Amino acid sequence: MKKEWSIFLTAVMFYTRIPCPRWIDHSADMLNKATKYFPLIGWVVGGFAGVIFLSVSQVLPVSIAVLLSMIASILLTGAFHEDGFADVCDGFGGGWTKEKILTIMKDSAIGAYGALGMIMMLLFKFLLLWEIAGETDALIAVVVIVAGHSISRANAVFMIFTDEYARDNEDSKAKPVAKQMKFGTFIVAIFIGLLPLAYFHNLYFLTAIPVLILVKLYLSSYFKKWIGGYTGDCLGAVQQISEVAFYLLVLLLWKFI
Repeated sequence: MKKEWSIFLTAVMFYTRIPCPRWIDHSADMLNKATKYFPLIGWVVGGFAGVIFLSVSQVLPVSIAVLLSMIASILLTGAFHEDGFADVCDGFGGGWTKEKILTIMKDSAIGAYGALGMIMMLLFKFLLLWEIAGETDALIAVVVIVAGHSISRANAVFMIFTDEYARDNEDSKAKPVAKQMKFGTFIVAIFIGLLPLAYFHNLYFLTAIPVLILVKLYLSSYFKKWIGGYTGDCLGAVQQISEVAFYLLVLLLWKFI
């Protein structure tokens, strides 16, 4: 139990800005093992954002509550995944070869594609959550937020399990979690990621599984075509796109079923 707690805290340290004890091991081996808790980090981040939404929505308009919950999640992760999505927009928008794409994505400066992509992604996410909150009560909206964060991270783990890492160098921040996962570890991560769906008794919500599989398969094919696999930035993009895809599906289900 102590070892698993250490692995979980390693995931917390790597994927969030939550302070962790100094004795936490951040070796490549521990970071690799911590990947299975990536969806559980979604519970933590989504839960924090959900609490902010639930609290603020009691005294301020829903739109403000949604915005502050999004800001809370970004602050908690340090915009880790949003930055990855922006880098992917810059790399694949401005590069035409594998080398050029990877070079652009590694550049810390954000370009026009990245800025526009991030703005549109955040705006889309805000509007979807605003509409969802208007369709249901606040508590269910919180569960949707938690589910969105956890299941989207499970989709990123899915990519780690099935795809190859694209960079040859060892200095990337994603390299420690880019090794082949064991099947048991993969199952644990997916189970944690999908668990919030159990709250919704309507079986239609299980359609989130095939929809997100399709999202992952498309992104895997796209990344493989251009750069031969994925990078840490690609995983961030998978998380962001999967989260928005889940919210869109939830909204469609509530409106038409």
